[in-house]
Amino acid sequence: MLYFLVFFNCKNQKSHLTKIEGSRITINDSLPSSSEIEDFIKPYKAHIDKDLDSVLAYSAETYSKTEGTFNTAIGNLMADIVYEEANPVFKKRTGFDIDMVLLNHGGIRSILPQGNISARTAYQLMPFENSIVVVALKGSQINGLTHYLSQAKRAHPISKLKLIIDDNYDIIEAKIKGKPIDQTKTYYVATNDYLYNGGDNMSFFQPNDSLYVLDYKIRNALIDNFKKVDTLSPVIDDRFIQKNQ
Repeated sequence: MLYFLVFFNCKNQKSHLTKIEGSRITINDSLPSSSEIEDFIKPYKAHIDKDLDSVLAYSAETYSKTEGTFNTAIGNLMADIVYEEANPVFKKRTGFDIDMVLLNHGGIRSILPQGNISARTAYQLMPFENSIVVVALKGSQINGLTHYLSQAKRAHPISKLKLIIDDNYDIIEAKIKGKPIDQTKTYYVATNDYLYNGGDNMSFFQPNDSLYVLDYKIRNALIDNFKKVDTLSPVIDDRFIQKNQ
Protein backbone atom coordinates (compact mmCIF):
# COMPACT_ATOMS: atom_id res chain seq x y z
CA MET A 1 0.00 0.00 0.00
CA LEU A 2 1.35 3.45 -0.92
CA TYR A 3 0.63 6.74 0.83
CA PHE A 4 1.39 10.09 -0.81
CA LEU A 5 1.93 13.43 0.85
CA VAL A 6 1.24 16.43 -1.36
CA PHE A 7 2.56 19.89 -0.51
CA PHE A 8 1.18 23.11 -1.98
CA ASN A 9 2.56 26.64 -2.05
CA CYS A 10 -0.40 28.88 -1.11
CA LYS A 11 1.20 32.31 -1.52
CA ASN A 12 -1.15 34.86 -3.12
CA GLN A 13 -3.94 32.31 -2.79
CA LYS A 14 -2.61 30.30 -5.71
CA SER A 15 -1.96 26.60 -5.22
CA HIS A 16 1.04 24.98 -6.86
CA LEU A 17 2.24 21.41 -6.45
CA THR A 18 5.77 21.64 -5.06
CA LYS A 19 6.59 18.18 -3.76
CA ILE A 20 5.32 14.59 -3.68
CA GLU A 21 6.60 12.02 -1.21
CA GLY A 22 5.65 8.34 -1.06
CA SER A 23 6.20 5.48 1.34
CA ARG A 24 5.42 1.77 1.08
CA ILE A 25 3.44 -0.11 3.71
CA THR A 26 3.74 -3.86 3.21
CA ILE A 27 0.51 -5.83 3.47
CA ASN A 28 1.21 -9.23 5.05
CA ASP A 29 0.00 -11.52 7.83
CA SER A 30 1.52 -9.26 10.46
CA LEU A 31 -1.30 -6.77 9.97
CA PRO A 32 -4.11 -7.25 12.48
CA SER A 33 -7.27 -8.88 11.15
CA SER A 34 -10.62 -7.19 11.26
CA SER A 35 -13.56 -9.27 12.47
CA GLU A 36 -15.92 -6.79 10.84
CA ILE A 37 -14.32 -7.30 7.43
CA GLU A 38 -14.10 -11.06 7.90
CA ASP A 39 -17.79 -11.26 8.82
CA PHE A 40 -18.63 -9.20 5.73
CA ILE A 41 -16.79 -11.43 3.29
CA LYS A 42 -17.61 -14.75 4.99
CA PRO A 43 -20.80 -15.52 2.99
CA TYR A 44 -19.10 -14.61 -0.29
CA LYS A 45 -16.12 -16.82 0.55
CA ALA A 46 -18.41 -19.72 1.45
CA HIS A 47 -20.23 -19.35 -1.87
CA ILE A 48 -16.98 -19.26 -3.86
CA ASP A 49 -15.50 -22.21 -1.94
CA LYS A 50 -18.64 -24.25 -2.65
CA ASP A 51 -18.32 -23.58 -6.38
CA LEU A 52 -14.60 -24.29 -6.45
CA ASP A 53 -14.80 -27.51 -4.45
CA SER A 54 -17.82 -29.13 -6.12
CA VAL A 55 -16.72 -32.47 -7.60
CA LEU A 56 -16.62 -32.44 -11.40
CA ALA A 57 -14.70 -35.62 -12.24
CA TYR A 58 -12.37 -38.28 -10.82
CA SER A 59 -8.66 -38.76 -11.53
CA ALA A 60 -7.61 -42.41 -11.73
CA GLU A 61 -4.04 -41.66 -10.61
CA THR A 62 -1.77 -38.79 -9.68
CA TYR A 63 -0.15 -37.21 -12.74
CA SER A 64 2.89 -34.91 -12.80
CA LYS A 65 4.63 -32.97 -15.55
CA THR A 66 7.94 -34.54 -14.44
CA GLU A 67 6.80 -38.02 -15.48
CA GLY A 68 7.87 -38.25 -19.11
CA THR A 69 10.74 -37.08 -21.31
CA PHE A 70 9.10 -35.74 -24.46
CA ASN A 71 5.43 -36.04 -23.57
CA THR A 72 3.63 -36.42 -20.26
CA ALA A 73 0.22 -37.75 -19.37
CA ILE A 74 -0.85 -34.48 -17.77
CA GLY A 75 0.49 -32.43 -20.68
CA ASN A 76 -1.26 -34.67 -23.19
CA LEU A 77 -4.48 -34.27 -21.25
CA MET A 78 -4.30 -30.48 -21.21
CA ALA A 79 -3.40 -30.18 -24.91
CA ASP A 80 -6.15 -32.63 -25.90
CA ILE A 81 -8.68 -30.74 -23.79
CA VAL A 82 -7.77 -27.47 -25.48
CA TYR A 83 -8.38 -29.13 -28.85
CA GLU A 84 -11.65 -30.77 -27.81
CA GLU A 85 -13.12 -27.65 -26.22
CA ALA A 86 -11.73 -24.93 -28.50
CA ASN A 87 -12.22 -26.61 -31.88
CA PRO A 88 -16.04 -26.39 -31.89
CA VAL A 89 -15.79 -22.71 -30.95
CA PHE A 90 -13.24 -22.02 -33.69
CA LYS A 91 -15.12 -23.99 -36.34
CA LYS A 92 -18.41 -22.26 -35.57
CA ARG A 93 -16.78 -18.86 -36.02
CA THR A 94 -14.55 -19.60 -39.02
CA GLY A 95 -15.67 -22.81 -40.67
CA PHE A 96 -12.18 -24.25 -40.18
CA ASP A 97 -10.84 -26.93 -37.86
CA ILE A 98 -7.89 -26.48 -35.52
CA ASP A 99 -5.02 -28.59 -36.90
CA MET A 100 -2.86 -28.89 -33.81
CA VAL A 101 -2.27 -27.56 -30.30
CA LEU A 102 0.93 -26.39 -28.63
CA LEU A 103 1.16 -25.35 -24.98
CA ASN A 104 4.17 -24.94 -22.72
CA HIS A 105 5.58 -27.31 -20.11
CA GLY A 106 6.12 -24.47 -17.64
CA GLY A 107 2.46 -23.50 -17.80
CA ILE A 108 1.48 -26.64 -15.87
CA ARG A 109 1.68 -25.38 -12.31
CA SER A 110 0.65 -28.38 -10.22
CA ILE A 111 0.01 -32.10 -10.27
CA LEU A 112 -3.32 -33.63 -11.15
CA PRO A 113 -4.02 -35.51 -7.90
CA GLN A 114 -5.70 -38.87 -7.66
CA GLY A 115 -9.27 -38.64 -6.48
CA ASN A 116 -12.01 -36.08 -6.86
CA ILE A 117 -11.36 -33.26 -9.32
CA SER A 118 -12.98 -29.84 -8.94
CA ALA A 119 -12.81 -26.37 -10.42
CA ARG A 120 -10.19 -25.60 -7.78
CA THR A 121 -8.02 -28.27 -9.41
CA ALA A 122 -8.21 -26.36 -12.70
CA TYR A 123 -7.16 -23.14 -10.94
CA GLN A 124 -4.19 -24.96 -9.42
CA LEU A 125 -3.17 -26.45 -12.75
CA MET A 126 -3.58 -23.15 -14.59
CA PRO A 127 -3.54 -20.18 -12.18
CA PHE A 128 -2.70 -17.75 -14.97
CA GLU A 129 -5.24 -15.89 -17.08
CA ASN A 130 -3.89 -17.39 -20.31
CA SER A 131 -6.43 -17.47 -23.14
CA ILE A 132 -6.60 -19.67 -26.20
CA VAL A 133 -5.69 -18.12 -29.54
CA VAL A 134 -5.47 -19.77 -32.95
CA VAL A 135 -2.65 -18.79 -35.29
CA ALA A 136 -2.69 -19.45 -39.04
CA LEU A 137 0.77 -20.63 -40.12
CA LYS A 138 2.07 -21.90 -43.44
CA GLY A 139 3.59 -25.38 -43.47
CA SER A 140 6.99 -23.79 -44.03
CA GLN A 141 6.55 -21.91 -40.74
CA ILE A 142 5.55 -25.10 -38.94
CA ASN A 143 9.13 -26.21 -39.58
CA GLY A 144 10.26 -23.58 -37.09
CA LEU A 145 7.78 -24.92 -34.54
CA THR A 146 8.88 -28.54 -34.92
CA HIS A 147 12.55 -27.56 -34.87
CA TYR A 148 11.97 -25.68 -31.63
CA LEU A 149 10.35 -28.73 -30.06
CA SER A 150 13.10 -31.07 -31.25
CA GLN A 151 15.77 -28.89 -29.66
CA ALA A 152 13.91 -27.90 -26.49
CA LYS A 153 14.35 -31.37 -24.94
CA ARG A 154 11.27 -30.72 -22.87
CA ALA A 155 7.76 -32.14 -22.80
CA HIS A 156 5.83 -29.17 -24.14
CA PRO A 157 2.19 -30.35 -24.44
CA ILE A 158 1.05 -31.00 -28.01
CA SER A 159 -2.05 -32.46 -29.62
CA LYS A 160 -2.64 -33.70 -33.19
CA LEU A 161 1.10 -33.34 -33.93
CA LYS A 162 3.28 -36.45 -34.22
CA LEU A 163 7.02 -35.90 -33.84
CA ILE A 164 9.85 -38.45 -33.94
CA ILE A 165 13.47 -37.40 -33.40
CA ASP A 166 16.78 -39.31 -33.47
CA ASP A 167 19.68 -39.47 -31.02
CA ASN A 168 20.96 -36.12 -32.28
CA TYR A 169 17.53 -34.52 -31.79
CA ASP A 170 17.05 -34.21 -35.54
CA ILE A 171 13.52 -34.74 -36.84
CA ILE A 172 12.83 -38.12 -38.44
CA GLU A 173 9.10 -37.66 -38.85
CA ALA A 174 6.65 -34.81 -38.38
CA LYS A 175 2.95 -35.22 -39.09
CA ILE A 176 -0.20 -33.26 -38.33
CA LYS A 177 -3.36 -35.33 -37.96
CA GLY A 178 -1.50 -38.31 -39.40
CA LYS A 179 -0.33 -36.57 -42.58
CA PRO A 180 3.11 -35.20 -43.56
CA ILE A 181 3.33 -31.44 -43.25
CA ASP A 182 2.49 -29.68 -46.52
CA GLN A 183 4.81 -26.70 -46.91
CA THR A 184 2.21 -24.72 -48.85
CA LYS A 185 -0.83 -25.46 -46.67
CA THR A 186 -2.16 -23.13 -43.98
CA TYR A 187 -2.40 -24.77 -40.58
CA TYR A 188 -4.45 -23.48 -37.68
CA VAL A 189 -2.43 -23.85 -34.50
CA ALA A 190 -4.08 -23.38 -31.12
CA THR A 191 -1.86 -22.02 -28.38
CA ASN A 192 -2.09 -19.45 -25.60
CA ASP A 193 -1.63 -15.70 -25.78
CA TYR A 194 1.58 -15.86 -23.72
CA LEU A 195 3.31 -18.13 -26.24
CA TYR A 196 1.90 -16.24 -29.20
CA ASN A 197 3.63 -13.13 -27.89
CA GLY A 198 7.00 -14.90 -27.71
CA GLY A 199 6.85 -16.54 -24.30
CA ASP A 200 9.38 -19.37 -23.75
CA ASN A 201 11.24 -17.99 -26.81
CA MET A 202 8.58 -19.32 -29.18
CA SER A 203 9.18 -16.70 -31.84
CA PHE A 204 7.87 -18.84 -34.71
CA PHE A 205 4.26 -17.67 -34.28
CA GLN A 206 5.10 -14.34 -35.92
CA PRO A 207 4.74 -13.32 -38.64
CA ASN A 208 1.58 -15.25 -39.48
CA ASP A 209 -1.34 -15.26 -41.91
CA SER A 210 -3.90 -14.36 -39.26
CA LEU A 211 -4.74 -14.52 -35.56
CA TYR A 212 -8.04 -15.59 -34.01
CA VAL A 213 -8.73 -14.65 -30.39
CA LEU A 214 -11.34 -17.00 -28.93
CA ASP A 215 -11.86 -15.18 -25.60
CA TYR A 216 -11.67 -18.59 -23.95
CA LYS A 217 -9.32 -19.18 -21.04
CA ILE A 218 -7.43 -22.46 -20.86
CA ARG A 219 -8.61 -22.85 -17.27
CA ASN A 220 -12.24 -22.54 -18.38
CA ALA A 221 -11.66 -25.15 -21.08
CA LEU A 222 -10.36 -27.51 -18.39
CA ILE A 223 -13.41 -26.91 -16.20
CA ASP A 224 -15.80 -27.37 -19.13
CA ASN A 225 -14.14 -30.69 -19.96
CA PHE A 226 -14.07 -31.92 -16.37
CA LYS A 227 -17.84 -31.44 -16.26
CA LYS A 228 -18.29 -33.76 -19.25
CA VAL A 229 -16.14 -36.72 -18.22
CA ASP A 230 -16.44 -39.21 -15.40
CA THR A 231 -12.84 -40.39 -14.99
CA LEU A 232 -9.56 -38.80 -16.10
CA SER A 233 -6.95 -41.38 -17.08
CA PRO A 234 -4.42 -39.77 -19.47
CA VAL A 235 -1.35 -41.66 -20.65
CA ILE A 236 2.13 -41.03 -22.01
CA ASP A 237 1.95 -42.05 -25.66
CA ASP A 238 3.93 -41.86 -28.90
CA ARG A 239 2.98 -38.35 -30.02
CA PHE A 240 6.54 -37.17 -29.38
CA ILE A 241 9.28 -39.77 -29.03
CA GLN A 242 12.97 -40.30 -29.62
CA LYS A 243 14.17 -43.34 -31.58
CA ASN A 244 17.63 -44.84 -31.23
CA GLN A 245 19.37 -45.15 -34.58
